[in-house]
Parts: sequence; structure tokens; C-alpha cells
Amino acid sequence: MAPDTVNSIEKFKSGFAAIAGAPNVGKSTLLNTLIGDKVSIISAKPQTTRNRVAGILHKPHCQIVFLDTPGIHKTDKIFNKKMVETAFSVINDVDIVLIVIDAANPDRSSERLILEKLTDSKNMPVILAINKIDLVKKPKLLELIDYWAKAYPFSDIVPVSAMEGTQIPELISAMEKLLPEGPQYYPDDMITDLPERFIASEMIREKVFLLTGKEIPFSAAVTIDSFKEDEKPQLVSIHATIHVERDSQKGIIIGKGGQMLRAIGEAARHDIEEMVESKVFLKLFVRVYKNWSKDLKALQRLGY
Repeated sequence: MAPDTVNSIEKFKSGFAAIAGAPNVGKSTLLNTLIGDKVSIISAKPQTTRNRVAGILHKPHCQIVFLDTPGIHKTDKIFNKKMVETAFSVINDVDIVLIVIDAANPDRSSERLILEKLTDSKNMPVILAINKIDLVKKPKLLELIDYWAKAYPFSDIVPVSAMEGTQIPELISAMEKLLPEGPQYYPDDMITDLPERFIASEMIREKVFLLTGKEIPFSAAVTIDSFKEDEKPQLVSIHATIHVERDSQKGIIIGKGGQMLRAIGEAARHDIEEMVESKVFLKLFVRVYKNWSKDLKALQRLGY
């Protein structure tokens, strides 16, 4: 092997980065912007992300595997506690932690909880991304940078706008500097290690978030009952179930004459077709699973 080839292998960097923060600070939007594709569902409502989601960024001399995490916050609810535990478990097992805060709407209670966790893991490289800078004036942004620089010894603080793509290259560069030398874990054409059926379930759940009222999303879970690919004709057939906790919620999801369920299905089918690059037949069912979010065994059955 030629010497220059050896050097290029030795200089290649790779690692895992956790994206963590309070609910609704734009973590999922940032993940999708970083990798240039949609692997994590997005909603203006908090606690959209429930499982850690991997997105893979490929650069000429590095590969970063991102893990999106549920919003970290203080809670007494069993379901939300489990999500916060998931987030903290991810933080303990990565090469870099990327903390995201909302410049326009700080959540000091959740931010203090995150800082406490970081203090327990002092050797971990941590970068702070101050998101949504498009929503604040420069003096406020400078105040935030000063506040956070004094609050914790971050490896770097990068103001960004995930929605507009502002300073995303600078954020990637800051992370690349902290990566250890390592192998290319995934091939160049792979943007996530999640199975298509999981992403399909998340796309359906996203449409429930977007199209229904305030109460429904937090009581809705989606499972894939079957996921079949037929080469002739080129068609992916999916049967999925939306689980809710009460009969009244089932009625809202279905809607008058099935109108809401059709809208959820049509919107989800469009996104799934883009992902699988094929026509999709999507059949949705709605079932009542009473108080599933308060039952640890039920949470496990539903994949949480």
C-alpha cells in the first residue's frame, strides 16, 4: 500500500455524537439538516422524539453517527421518565455530546438538569449549539453565549439556525475536530441504521402529531403489523396500527366518516414512498390500548 494511502487511513476520523436538549429545541430538525435528509420526525409539539434515532454524516475525512434523543425534562410520568432515561443512557455512550438549546425560548429547569448530568461526565467533549438564532436579536444572542460560556466548560459554542441552515458547516467543523481517529463504520450511501419499518412507523406517528389536536399525540403509539415488498409489481404493502388510550381518542383519530384517518394515511404514504422509492399501499388501523403510557409492560410491548 502506498504511503499516502496509509496516511489517509490513519487520519480518517469517526465517532458517535448524541444530540441532547430540552423538549422542542429543534434537535430533530438539526439532525435532519446535518445529514441532509429526513430520518427523525419533526413537530412543533414537544416530546416528538421517543427513541434514539441514528443519522449518519459522511465527509471526505470523517464520519459522524448522530443519535437523536428524547427531550430531557423533569417529570413524574412513567412514560416521560423512561424517555429521559433513554436520553441519559445515550449521553453516557458516545464520543461527543451536542447540547442544543433554544435561543428564543430557554427552558432553564431542563437546562439545569442537563448541566447536572454533564458535570457527572466531565471527561466527555461537549459542544453547545444555540439554535433558532434567526428568532433573536444579536445583543440577546451575545448575552446567551456569555451566560453559557460561564455555566460550563464547553469545547465549543456555535450559534445556529437548523431551520435555515445557518452556521451548520461551522458546527460540523467543530465536531470533526473533537472526533477520534477511527474507521468508517457505515458505507457512503447509508444515512441511518434504522430499519425502514421503524422509520415508516415514525412517519405515521408524525402525521398524527401534525394533524390531530393537543391531547392525542402524547397518547398515540404506532406499530407496524406487516411490511412486505413485492418486486412485481413494485409495491410495498404496509399494515400499521395507531394505539390510543381511550375510545374518545380513537374517534378523533378516525374522524367523521374516516376523514382524519385517511388524511393521516395519505400524508404518511407520501413520505414513505419517498423513502422506499416505490409505490406504497398503506392500511391503518386504530385500537384502544387503555393507559398504555402508564404501564411499563405495555411500553415494552410497544417498543419503548
